[in-house]
Amino acid sequence: MTEDSKDRRDEPATANAVPDHQPTEQIPAPQPGYEPPLGAYEAQQHPMGQQPMGHYPPPHNPTQPFGTYGGQSQFNAPPQATQSFPGPDYAASTFDPPPPGPVPGAAFGAQPPQPQRKPVRAGLVAGAVVLALVSGGVGGAVGSLATRNDTGHSVVTNALDAPKPNVNNAANAPAGSTQAVAQKVLPSVVTIKVASNRAQGEGSGVILSSDGLILTNNHVASGGGPNAKMEVMFNDGSSASASLVGTDPVSDLAVIKVTGKSGLTPIELGSSQNLQIGQPVVAIGAPLGLAGTVTTGIVSALNRPVSTSGEGGQNPNVPNTVIDAIQTDAAINPGNSGGALVDASGKLIGINTAIATLGTAEMAGAQSGSIGLGFAIPVDQARRVADELIKTGHATYAQIGIKIQRQDTVNGARVIESTPDGPAAKAGIPANAIVTKVNDRAIDSGDALVAAIRSHQPGDKVKITYTDEQGNNPKTVEVTLAGAPADGGR
Repeated sequence: MTEDSKDRRDEPATANAVPDHQPTEQIPAPQPGYEPPLGAYEAQQHPMGQQPMGHYPPPHNPTQPFGTYGGQSQFNAPPQATQSFPGPDYAASTFDPPPPGPVPGAAFGAQPPQPQRKPVRAGLVAGAVVLALVSGGVGGAVGSLATRNDTGHSVVTNALDAPKPNVNNAANAPAGSTQAVAQKVLPSVVTIKVASNRAQGEGSGVILSSDGLILTNNHVASGGGPNAKMEVMFNDGSSASASLVGTDPVSDLAVIKVTGKSGLTPIELGSSQNLQIGQPVVAIGAPLGLAGTVTTGIVSALNRPVSTSGEGGQNPNVPNTVIDAIQTDAAINPGNSGGALVDASGKLIGINTAIATLGTAEMAGAQSGSIGLGFAIPVDQARRVADELIKTGHATYAQIGIKIQRQDTVNGARVIESTPDGPAAKAGIPANAIVTKVNDRAIDSGDALVAAIRSHQPGDKVKITYTDEQGNNPKTVEVTLAGAPADGGR
């Protein structure tokens, strides 16, 4: 048995993005259904099935401007936040009414009735684009500025009379600015549309090679099911059909290749090893089907365990998807799945994959937009998986060889049993031990242990610290991680 054993597959995937019970963590358990975004899939019930960062909408309807892909991988975020894969869709919000004004006919000095405040809600209906507009009174007068001349007469000036300035907004952007990053990265980010007789939607991707290899999320590329058709739209307005090269449901990554294209601009790969919390980042993709959208933010947290309901939750041979995620407050919405998260120099540091949303919308079968809790797969992991997919068509992941308790009251990961002759057993880690650290990284849950192990490569040596059932007698041992095929050996 491994950390991906049956006891993990029998439960809906949740995302642990917050120490105590972060988004993609302990919150209302994600609703079954995995929507791939062709723009983003989210974990939630949808005709398409479970889809992380986006969701699949019904065929385009003139009354519904944008369709979207994605199921939503619900993550439970604090408080009542759930993780989901962004897939195109707008969030409708209810706003507090404007302050009360005078009440016609009311007696002088009478206090107008005070309207009750309504809770702010965010909801997104899969397959429909709902624009949330803030409506309220806007007071004020529009006029011109009046001055007086020497004779005492007023002189009126009007901004409309001023000559049009000679401004070049397309000038070279300052190095390190968001404008410079956008100019560099936009040609390397694409929109991916997937359609089948089951569903349709769209997501994002990044160009890896000049001849058309593209990296995206598994829930985007596989969201339409077998025999789905994929079309890739480029920044210059051109498009081309694409086919699968390889998919990895465990890491939620996939590589596709377009036909008949050359001279494309590959994205520059950076490193996720030395990222710092607070450093600026830029997210680029096609949220809600709006291609080439650029948003900014910072690295909000690192090594955030995010569990999603992907193929791992449906296929007993495939381990659940647990991402050792980069958390960011850059706006990520359904449709951003598979898109780029880059640093201030325009280098790729992550693949945008999931978002945390408030649980109310998901329980109602809807999907919400960004609340500033987005998650990306670190580029170091994405680089390794993409290379394996291109060379062999499948990927491997590291494992420690233990069965763990997914949800527990202990501060750590409880070992139910070790796989005979597996890495943990060879290192002497006993049943009922509580794993508290992987190298210097604190482990506070089963998902945290899985994410930490999968952030390594098969063959890596790691130091595992564990205690007895009562949390006493800490011991540290060295474990050489084993490898396993992401498809469960198929």
